[in-house]
Amino acid sequence: MTAAAPADSVFVAVPSFGHARFVAQTLRSIFRQTRPPAKLLVIDDASPDDSARVIAETLTDCPFPCELVVHAVNRGLCATLNEALSHCDAPHFAYLGSDDLWLPDFLATRAAMLEARPQAVLAYGHALVVNADDDIVDDTRWWARYADGDARAMLLRGGAPMSATVMYRASALARFGWNEQARLEDYELYLRLCRLGDFALDLEARAAWRRHGRNTSRDASFMLEETLAAQARTAAWMGLSEAELRRANRELTWTYAEALARAGARRRAAALAWSSWSSAPDWLARGKMLARLLLPAPVERRRQARRAAAIARRFGKVTKHLVGEDASREDAYWERGKQPCRISDFKLGSS
Repeated sequence: MTAAAPADSVFVAVPSFGHARFVAQTLRSIFRQTRPPAKLLVIDDASPDDSARVIAETLTDCPFPCELVVHAVNRGLCATLNEALSHCDAPHFAYLGSDDLWLPDFLATRAAMLEARPQAVLAYGHALVVNADDDIVDDTRWWARYADGDARAMLLRGGAPMSATVMYRASALARFGWNEQARLEDYELYLRLCRLGDFALDLEARAAWRRHGRNTSRDASFMLEETLAAQARTAAWMGLSEAELRRANRELTWTYAEALARAGARRRAAALAWSSWSSAPDWLARGKMLARLLLPAPVERRRQARRAAAIARRFGKVTKHLVGEDASREDAYWERGKQPCRISDFKLGSS
């Protein structure tokens, strides 16, 4: 890794919706970055809870320029991200969901990656997965098959960066933005961007993605439907023939079968695995799938419990990773000759 590039080349956005419980922690993980961004823009998309008040109060501690916009009517995530992008006047753009977290060196490392690789359209990496109580429950380094450089094959089989780990080159991102008709915000964008340049991969985890308790099978079915639709919409741009698109669809289906099997949703995983068996990457992957599907349910539950306990022992709480630099945030930023933002800088409106 080259020396850290100044992260004040980065415009940071936080699209907020319904995360009053978590958003202050999210914002403070940005405040604690070892290299601050040029600006932080928070857009609350008409949250039904107390998010806007929590954000306004938390931003009084922000040690760099910041702004809060509050929507009177919900516009959706993709529209909110496009609004944020329209305000970006820095060479790099990154956004963080209002319940996710960045470790302190995220911005510095990602900015350095993009500076070192001018052919890259984005930089990304691995992520810790945390629950609502800040317990680390998973780590993508254990299972994700990420690619460095040409990301086309990875994306077509369903591998995609977690949004919390990504920093974009703004000039490339501005060519497309987010499809406001899509229900899954990032995958279609990744498919379009991969034709423009490399995806630069960091092998470390410098972000934390929060997993909430939901119906795993239902969520995976929704995401599979949306990713298949995104592949269909971008097939011409990607230069895919009908045969290549069908093969990509099968590979994508296998990836979702693996995800469901890892989560214990074995019936749905079995159905998807059977329909895409020929598209498994190798016989080892098929063997792992069979082992997960054939294990008796009590044995599988014990295996999952042991795995969760091992993760807890190894990683503990994510909060121990959210330690800032030795100097106070304010002192460090004053040394850079910039003013912390004040409440008067906020734009509270109904835009």
